[in-house]
Amino acid sequence: MDSDIELVSDGDGLAVIGDPAAIERFLADEGLQSKALALPRVSTVVGGSAAGLQAGSQIAESSGRWVKLTAESAAQVKKYGLTPTGTPGVDHAMLGARGNIKGWIQIAKGPGSIAANPAILAGGAGVMAQLALQQTMSEVTDYLVKIDAKLDDVLRAQKNAVVAPMIGVGLQLEEAMTIREHVGRVNEVTWSKIQATSGTVADTQAYALLQLDALASKFEQKSKVGDLTKVTKEIAPKVREWLAVLARCFQLLDAIAVLELDRVLETAPEDADGYRTGIRAARMERREAISRSTGRLLGRLGEAVAIANAKVLTHPSASPAIVQISDRTADAVDEFHQLLGIEEAWEDPETRLWGMAATEVKVKAVAAGVGGVGAVKRFSSETGGRAREARGRIANRVAERSGTWRSRDDESDGID
Repeated sequence: MDSDIELVSDGDGLAVIGDPAAIERFLADEGLQSKALALPRVSTVVGGSAAGLQAGSQIAESSGRWVKLTAESAAQVKKYGLTPTGTPGVDHAMLGARGNIKGWIQIAKGPGSIAANPAILAGGAGVMAQLALQQTMSEVTDYLVKIDAKLDDVLRAQKNAVVAPMIGVGLQLEEAMTIREHVGRVNEVTWSKIQATSGTVADTQAYALLQLDALASKFEQKSKVGDLTKVTKEIAPKVREWLAVLARCFQLLDAIAVLELDRVLETAPEDADGYRTGIRAARMERREAISRSTGRLLGRLGEAVAIANAKVLTHPSASPAIVQISDRTADAVDEFHQLLGIEEAWEDPETRLWGMAATEVKVKAVAAGVGGVGAVKRFSSETGGRAREARGRIANRVAERSGTWRSRDDESDGID
């Protein structure tokens, strides 16, 4: 029936396939944002056999939209009970509209269902994977514009021979993606230009991760507030620069994956499922490698905050500066994590809030007499505003982002 639609999910996105009017109704009912799904592209990669030609004709007659799966959108479609197919990582459901009543119900899969044709599922899953990659690429572009990253300036400033070719590689891949959009495929000429670019991008990513590790190591054996102030100020802009480089590397490696999938779908469609799942696994490994380095950095920032909070009474001006700079740097890392879909499960370090410090200084003031009362007044006048702000945001913010890290509570207790 024209009102029937099919849902196909690969975990990253959801394809809604069927009659255009039915698709629009479903998306409107669920409040889902979507983009066009190139079904004609699927029809060209399902094979030249009789079954493949029939499948291609079937899919070409349908319309399709693609929805990025977020936590919210995934929860919305979960109620429709998508079930696994014979294609790894791909789930499917067929839905029918409830007449004039708003809502959709799952119906039995007929012989014309997409799920009944492995060729369509494999080709469709490959195209869906490309759309998910391109969505992330677009989001990285927006991110780099938002943070006003001067990527070329950062890359030109590097004397390392590994990083230097990144600008040229980026231009090559952008050209290849543009040609792909106009031609509809990656031909031999385009492929010959970019097939060796992944090594340069991967090497640059590794170099950027080493730079983040080097920045984190600057906190080693630093326990004085003056030293920590200097380090936090020094690394903050450099962290942002290397996060931008990593974002660009992620974007370019995704572009390479899109182009590779095109080649596989065209030259070896029987390998499409394996290649698609391999790309997904490789992206996960990249995320994990990045999160290890950013996690170490967040841990060191968390330690610096813990020390600053422990010494807030003796350094009422410098300590909050450390906390504030660390918080802004952690915000930058957090935004970067969200961009790449890096899950965060960090432990809370036991940092001392400004409000607790204020209470402590009052207690000590009573014991110390007049001099202590003066300290209370000075503390209140200089840092009262910071106390209120930090109680709700600053000191705990880094704590919420720091991963598994070395606790320095025992060390800081004995530091003057």
